[in-house]
Parts: sequence; structure tokens; C-alpha cells
Amino acid sequence: MKVLVAAAAAVTGLALVVTLALMGLVIADEEASAAETSDGGGGLRGVPEEFRTWILDADKACKEPAMTPSLLAAQLYQESKFKTTREEATSKAGAEGPAQFTPSTWATWGRDADGNGEASPWDIGDAVMAQGRMMCSLLKQAKNSGFPGDVRALALAGYNAGWHRVEQYGGVPPKSFANGETHHYVQVILSTMSRFQGPGLLQVSGSGTGVTALRKAVTRMGTPYAYGGGGPGGPSTGFCDGTNGYQRGKCAASSTVGFDCSSLVQYAYWPKVKLPRTAAAQYGATSDRAVSRTNLEPGDLLFWSHGGSGSIYHVALYAGDGNVLHAPRTGRHVEVAPLTSAMPERDYYGATRP
Repeated sequence: MKVLVAAAAAVTGLALVVTLALMGLVIADEEASAAETSDGGGGLRGVPEEFRTWILDADKACKEPAMTPSLLAAQLYQESKFKTTREEATSKAGAEGPAQFTPSTWATWGRDADGNGEASPWDIGDAVMAQGRMMCSLLKQAKNSGFPGDVRALALAGYNAGWHRVEQYGGVPPKSFANGETHHYVQVILSTMSRFQGPGLLQVSGSGTGVTALRKAVTRMGTPYAYGGGGPGGPSTGFCDGTNGYQRGKCAASSTVGFDCSSLVQYAYWPKVKLPRTAAAQYGATSDRAVSRTNLEPGDLLFWSHGGSGSIYHVALYAGDGNVLHAPRTGRHVEVAPLTSAMPERDYYGATRP
């Protein structure tokens, strides 16, 4: 059962709706209002916008309680990292598309879900809905099998190695099978599901350049911070520069696919407004359109400098209701935070409107 609670706040004439999934609360199925979006499974975040609706549709189509949007999202990330090009999403074994279907498996599960006249594992809608149908069937098999263990683990093993392997081993194949590939596949997906779960999605109503940019950035909530990573095309690995990008003494940025604060802002506004890459340059490009703190609107850029000295080190998007959406630092994810505590209050420098 998917649960939704919506809270609305009017901010400078634009309505922002925050949806939260509440655990353990059960409500009767009813027609949702136009302003509501049910994420289910504790919310869905950190998913590219072009995948999001299809993941929610695939989840909704499955009646198995173990199915959640975050399970499908984590599986897609493990399969292809949401890549859709033939160069990036074709395996050595001949599996194709973002959900990695072999031709024989696609023949069973593939359908023309997006209505473009062709059932293709390369079409995001077709692939995700096929993934959902296959996983739903496997979850049902797992539930009825009597095999020990998490039904999600059993279903994932069936997706990766075939259900006959689950039957062969009476559960998830051991590490000794296929050099541990299936065992690793299952463990990684289950351990990364939380990355794609709530808190609920911040949804933005209205129109305009800033609102559109904020709405786009919201789809990347939960994406990891990667110093030097990301750009107009989306998240990417970053780099360490001797000071930034490190975690526990090691360079985390070079192995993390994500955004830093300014690349998230650049991604959000691109291509409508082609902002430069760094926070300081973004301030320089927009400083002639300064906005007072009392007149902030969704999508406005907020800047911080050390002690208010003018040396800009951080940028965020105003999300309304006194909150910002930003990529804070190494070890964190794209998130919503109060403006007053997102960064040290003494460092707040000012805001601009692209």
C-alpha cells in the first residue's frame, strides 16, 4: 500500500508541495488530487527525471508487497547506472539497454509500453516496465517457493542468473557460483536501496525559468556529492585537488558518480540558461541581478563565502519555505536543508536570479 501526505506552502505566489511517505500508516485507495504524487516505498529520490515516472508506474502495476520504487531504482543503477546508449549499456554477454535484457528474455517480457510503435530494450519506458513485470513475477515465485531468505534477494538472484539457479541452490547462489557475480549483485542492490528512498520528494508547482530549474534539480535528490563531478549532462566522477574530495583520508571524488554544488546548479538551468561551472563564476555571471533575502523565489541562487569576505565557496538553489536544495559536501547527497543551517549563517553572502 502506497501512502501519501502532502503539505502545501505558498511562497511568492508559487505553491510548493512536499510529499512524505509515512511508514506503517494504511489508508484506503482513493483518487489522488492533481497536486499529489505517490512515491511509495518510503519515497523515491536520486533518479533521473526520464526514469522516474516509469519506475513509479512499474511499481504501481505490481501487487507484490516486496516491490518498491527504490528496489527498481537500485537495480537499474546496478545494471546500467541509468545509461541508455549502446556504447555504455551493452554487456559482453549481449544484454542490452538500461535494464540489461538479453534478446531471449526480452522476447518474454518486452512490450511497447511507451506507445511509440516498437518494443525495444533501449526505450526507457519499455525497459523499465519490462523490468517491473519480470521482477514482480520473480517476487511472487520467491514468496511461494519456501526458500529461506529475503524474497527480494531471491528475486534479484533470479533476474541475474535465472530462476533455475535459485532452485538449484535452494536460495541465492553462493559466492562460489559464477565467481560471486550473482551474490555480489544481490548484496549491492539491497545495500543501495536506501540511497533511492525518501524523504519524500519536494515537488514544485508553477512556471518560469527558476521553477523549471528547481524542478529538474529535485529529480537528483539523493545523488552523491562528488567534488569536481557533474555537469550539464548529469552526474559524473570527480577529482581531488589536494584539499577537496577526500573522505577518511582517501580520494572519494574520483570513484563517486555525482555532483558538486555548482555542477548541480549548472545542470538544473542548462540549456535554458548556460551558467558557468564554478560557484564563484556563477555569482559573477548573475551578480547584476541580486535578490534580497526577503524576496527570494524558487530557483534563485544563494551564495556563501568564508566570513562573508566575497570569496565564494558554495551555491544552492532556493527551494521555497525557507529551504534550499544543494549538494553540500563530500560524503553527503543532494538534499533539501534549511537556509539558516545549510552552511554557516555567518558565511551567507547573497542571492541572485539567473
